[in-house]
Amino acid sequence: MFSLLMCGPFFGAISLSWINTLYKVSRCTSRAKLHGKTVIVTGSNTGIGRETAVDLARRGARVILACRSKIRGEAASAIVKRDSRSSNVVFMQLDLASLKSVRSFAETFLRTEKNLDILVNNAGVYMQGRTEDGLGMMFGVNHIGHFLLTHLLLDRLKECGPSRIVNVSSVAHQFGSLDFNLLSAHKEFGTGNSVIDVTKIYSNSKLCNVLFTHELAKRLQGTKVTCYSLHPGVISTELTRYQNPLLRKLLKPISALFSKDVEAGAQTTLHCALQEGIEGLSGQYFSNCSVKKVHPKARDDAVAKKLWEVSEKLCSLS
Repeated sequence: MFSLLMCGPFFGAISLSWINTLYKVSRCTSRAKLHGKTVIVTGSNTGIGRETAVDLARRGARVILACRSKIRGEAASAIVKRDSRSSNVVFMQLDLASLKSVRSFAETFLRTEKNLDILVNNAGVYMQGRTEDGLGMMFGVNHIGHFLLTHLLLDRLKECGPSRIVNVSSVAHQFGSLDFNLLSAHKEFGTGNSVIDVTKIYSNSKLCNVLFTHELAKRLQGTKVTCYSLHPGVISTELTRYQNPLLRKLLKPISALFSKDVEAGAQTTLHCALQEGIEGLSGQYFSNCSVKKVHPKARDDAVAKKLWEVSEKLCSLS
């Protein structure tokens, strides 16, 4: 079991405590229509992001596909339009590995779009490297890029309330830990290039997602904006496309055995974005379309506040 836990984000998600839920697929039951609403979905050129975009467009929303690659983003836009039978789908370039790009995206969006009702922070990477700003790639993309994007769009979300922010995390956050001394020294919550090291760093970035949501909910009290983090399930997506090719090939049959498809994987995201009556659960973590209790480290007020303050400094917001 230990070897499975350390083989990547999919298998880092597997533990005996919930192995019997791997095949459970809960569905978003909301029948909400979104005509007149505007949604941003980051990382929506593939996987559960694109599937989420299709569902939201099908419900009548104006959907902004926020993706790094122009070629892949425009191709995804055509697919989303076709599958949703909606022409109200727009690609806008966003590279979460560049704070300059995040600011440019937000500036363009706020200038050209009047509304923002749902922000789905879906994009994620599982790879080593450095962002344009010198941060560890997984910390920079999976957390900091979305942190800045959310901050820049927050006033528009407040103006359009009731509105929602959905942060796609992972059950892998359970294996994460945040060492701020390590972050200060390396601009990443971890070092190393082994499978174990990379999976640990990925888990740390997913813990950041949950803690960010926890702190954000506190700061949104008294507004009409709510926020949620979630585990989409063990999904066969392109997340590990930068993983060692041989390891990917070896794990593919096991991944296929345990993985949900992207349509099933989008259900908890959709639940958090649409389900009526969950406003009182702002800041909570969801899996299989229901709220789940998290480990104390994922709801630690002091750590969540420190992560927020450090993130502000890294984004030059304080």
